[in-house]
Amino acid sequence: MTADQAERVSRVLVIAAHPDDVDFGSAGTVAQWVDAGLTVSYCIATSGEAGGSDQSVSRADMVFIRQAEQTAAAKQVGVHDLHFLGYPDGQVEPSLGLRRDLARVIRLLRPQRVVCPSPERNYGRLGVSHPDHRAVGSAALDAVYPDARNPFAFPELLAAENLEPWSVREVWISGTATPNHFVDITATFSKKIAALRSHVSQVSDPDALEQRLRGWLSATAAAGGLPEGSLAEAFQVIQVG
Repeated sequence: MTADQAERVSRVLVIAAHPDDVDFGSAGTVAQWVDAGLTVSYCIATSGEAGGSDQSVSRADMVFIRQAEQTAAAKQVGVHDLHFLGYPDGQVEPSLGLRRDLARVIRLLRPQRVVCPSPERNYGRLGVSHPDHRAVGSAALDAVYPDARNPFAFPELLAAENLEPWSVREVWISGTATPNHFVDITATFSKKIAALRSHVSQVSDPDALEQRLRGWLSATAAAGGLPEGSLAEAFQVIQVG
């Protein structure tokens, strides 16, 4: 991040579908932003109650487990402001209600930068193209433009909640098949792994996970032309204006 970017961007909102999505997709980058003095918040559409493999755990209990795990994971990279929207895990649609709720958070937090999942299917990595990811990505982009900036979109946000319109400057899309920006996270990889290991209910073999992540992130760094031995996260960065 250049000095100009640091001056221009002070607040970032990361939007995700499930607890742990942020940590798989962008925790290394988030850790760098926090270290650089940016304020980062998370907005998680679901509480991940459809996750995990232990059928003896009730889904109501899983909500609390996964919210606690995501809160702990966020602390590993210096994030302490989290918003859970409570949409049903596995059943998210890019509805007007979700667009309104995301526009509300954007107007409340007033970020210059928003990170969100890709609304498009990635045929090279189907795992990142969960239907909830695509639905949240689509709703997030609509919330950025035009909903959050338009005073006549969801007028109740202004009339009843006094949330003034807000224009996001840029969007970073994770999980995309067409990245145009690669972030070297070699120095913050340990924080990313610590965040992922906080998701105890989802990670059965942390050591194997670390090796798998190294493989993915090394390949991403190579695709981005970074030096051998680097680890990277990739995004499609869009300037909204």
